[in-house]
Amino acid sequence: MRFVSWNVNGLRACVNKGFMESFKRLDADFFCIQETKMQPEQLSLQLDGYEQYWNSAQRKGYSGTAIFSKIKPINVYYGINIEKHDQEGRVITLELQDFYLVTVYTPNSKSGLERLPYRMEWEEDFCEYLLKLNEKKPVIVCGDLNVAHNEIDLKNPKTNHKNAGFTDEEREKFGKLLESGFVDTFRYLYPEKASIYSWWSYLRKARERNAGWRIDYFLVSASLRNNIEEAYIYDDILGSDHCPVGLDLKKIS
Repeated sequence: MRFVSWNVNGLRACVNKGFMESFKRLDADFFCIQETKMQPEQLSLQLDGYEQYWNSAQRKGYSGTAIFSKIKPINVYYGINIEKHDQEGRVITLELQDFYLVTVYTPNSKSGLERLPYRMEWEEDFCEYLLKLNEKKPVIVCGDLNVAHNEIDLKNPKTNHKNAGFTDEEREKFGKLLESGFVDTFRYLYPEKASIYSWWSYLRKARERNAGWRIDYFLVSASLRNNIEEAYIYDDILGSDHCPVGLDLKKIS
């Protein structure tokens, strides 16, 4: 099974920058999108063979997630059942026969870390949500988690140490999530691989210089560790300030 996740930073804009060509090239069984920045009625996507699931923010043109799936799920859940977290369209969960698939667009702590206190609440509640799912069946989590876990995961760790996405608090929460029973699939396969990123600022030609961050992930329940076949970062695919990331898993049963 192939899973792909991509923060498109506005799906309507990304469609005009080659989204469909990339979508067809990657040929995923499950294609997860973050930061759609739209309501479903604002764009008609002809995705033959795929079911479409959308979770849009109440605020138009902001946040939002979607999953396009070749397999019809047993159930679909939107949000994490906590009202203060479920206004921005940040989470979709598909329940399949043998696993849950969760896509997430984690809140950014913002410049000046003005949203860091809320981010810490989110981290606690989202982790609890995942652990409850994991009690029932294995979980695959993907999306823009808005954190570079370790220094190897960004180009300039020293100058970004107190910036959103690389604070001690955010990194610690991510570490605790892994310790609670999840595996960072890319680092599991490539523990020492450096200079591989999934997001680059639009400023100062960051992508040309590969001055990036790895903040887009596939995590899986520890019980799926032996199902991991390959993890991908498709850094040659343009159309957003993020690139897609991917995961191949052996069939889960």
